[in-house]
Amino acid sequence: MPSLQTTLAFLGVALVLGFTPGPDNLFVLMQSIARGRRAGLLVVAGLCCGLCAHTAAVACGLAAVFAASATAFTVLKFAGAAYLGWLAWQALRAPAGDLDDAAPPALAARALVLRGFTMNLTNPKVLLFFLAFLPQFVEPAAGPVAAQVAWFGLCFIAATLLSFGCIALLAGAIGGWLRRSARARVALNRLCGVVFAGLALRLLAASR
Repeated sequence: MPSLQTTLAFLGVALVLGFTPGPDNLFVLMQSIARGRRAGLLVVAGLCCGLCAHTAAVACGLAAVFAASATAFTVLKFAGAAYLGWLAWQALRAPAGDLDDAAPPALAARALVLRGFTMNLTNPKVLLFFLAFLPQFVEPAAGPVAAQVAWFGLCFIAATLLSFGCIALLAGAIGGWLRRSARARVALNRLCGVVFAGLALRLLAASR
């Protein structure tokens, strides 16, 4: 296994990346403001499930095959943009209440986790980032490369839980104050729609 020094260095970089503005933490921010910290944390859980899939792909060598295929990249990119566009449409036409108010709690929870998972899994840039980032910390003398990649993937997920969790808790507290006003709730839904649409356009413009 990698040395403690290497693992701590990796965790430090991963935490910095977690707090650096990007599509995933911006997604968590808006979900938490609009729906509360519980919803934000559920989205974080879904995003981390997506990171598990990306880690497995890199460890098994599937990511390298994907990176070599322009068609696979394009298909996944358009799927992710379409999903974000659908979320944007839902948010822009939502009434003052939260988007998931009408759903039973268990169903709403599953939907939020799935939302985070789908958002992460359909972003090809995340997979390519993992493919480029994780192997940089692999130590040839420390054991099998696949095991080390899996270890660093788990460390990255832990750092993501911590950083994104903090964002969800803080944004949820701010959103709780804003959601007291029906007008503010409508404005939050519209803002979510604009952000989701912007993320969709950003993903469409992404290249390998």
